[in-house]
Amino acid sequence: MQNISTFDFTNKKVIVRVDFNVPLNNQLEVTDDTRITAALPTIKKIAETGYVILMSHLGRPKEKEEKFSLKHVIPKLSELLGKDVMFANDCIGQEVKDKIAEMKTGDVLLLENLRYYPEEKKGNKDFAKQLSDLADVYVNDAFGTAHRAHASTAIIADFFPENKMFGFLIENELESLQKVLAQPQKPFTAILGGAKVSSKITVIEQMLDNVDNLIIAGGMTYTFIKAQGGNIGTSLAEDEYIDTAKEIMTKAKELGTNLILPVDSVNADKFANDANTELTAVDQISEGWMGLDIGPKTIDLFSETIKNSKTILWNGPAGVFEMDNFANGTIQIANALVEATTRGAFTLIGGGDSVAALKKYNLENKVSYVSTGGGAMLEFLEGKDLPGIAAVKK
Repeated sequence: MQNISTFDFTNKKVIVRVDFNVPLNNQLEVTDDTRITAALPTIKKIAETGYVILMSHLGRPKEKEEKFSLKHVIPKLSELLGKDVMFANDCIGQEVKDKIAEMKTGDVLLLENLRYYPEEKKGNKDFAKQLSDLADVYVNDAFGTAHRAHASTAIIADFFPENKMFGFLIENELESLQKVLAQPQKPFTAILGGAKVSSKITVIEQMLDNVDNLIIAGGMTYTFIKAQGGNIGTSLAEDEYIDTAKEIMTKAKELGTNLILPVDSVNADKFANDANTELTAVDQISEGWMGLDIGPKTIDLFSETIKNSKTILWNGPAGVFEMDNFANGTIQIANALVEATTRGAFTLIGGGDSVAALKKYNLENKVSYVSTGGGAMLEFLEGKDLPGIAAVKK
């Protein structure tokens, strides 16, 4: 494995896997350029002396759908790079090779959506070979897809036994995750929110061994409260994970890990921003009502723990923050993280909803690190090998 900082890209054709799976509005304009901005240092470094060939996916196209064309990313990418970016109407084949032959030092070419070919997701070796034929060097800088064994993230690296490496984004991601996993300053607090216990179960179990405090928030809360015998009304709960929740609470006690659950809940009589609301103890929710956010006592409890921690990981909102009337818990967690950061704590935020919340309140630059890959980050924290990382390292 090579190092991007020291590698000589002079006159080299470099194929870079980026994550340009960005949101577009009805006019097919980029509405959030976070992932594009995150890839700029790698693109600029290679463009100093080499030729940059970018490949990515966008959305989940079933066929060659116009709305999923990566050409819609070109205006924003060109603007951010400060130069015109070339575009190829395909990602493999002679037409692409002809385009590459026209490139000059410093040129940047974006290939069409990889997922227009089902072979990409299948990890097809022949498809990966055709991609590899376009370049001399392979760089993976797409952490958001590193947990997928796709052709462009895992298989292609085999065709570059000597000339493969991570981009700056993945290097930063791995360094930040190692800070949290390998040498966290104590006290170490993990905040896991979101809707379902089932999607976080492995990371919860892994974190119990590593953290001093594990805060459970969001919809998952109510499975735990129900496991304790509490009344949760019509709140979201996964009955098949009741026993799992009990096991987690028992294990936390055995390990001496401080498992912190909400104590009060903001409830609604329907799943809507204009619903009637009530505030109750988290285990005393009336029939016909559902918990959609944490209450003020919980906010104080969580905030105090966060502010007194030295290392903090946050994945998943505290409530239905997309609705303004149920966003306060998530906002206050974000504010507590910002305060902890100013006190010298290392704060790592990952997962689409947590990142979206930070951006919504313009706080993304006030924490230590914002991960670009929610699913990849969770799998890394679970201790799994990420195919896109392993392929470059081997």
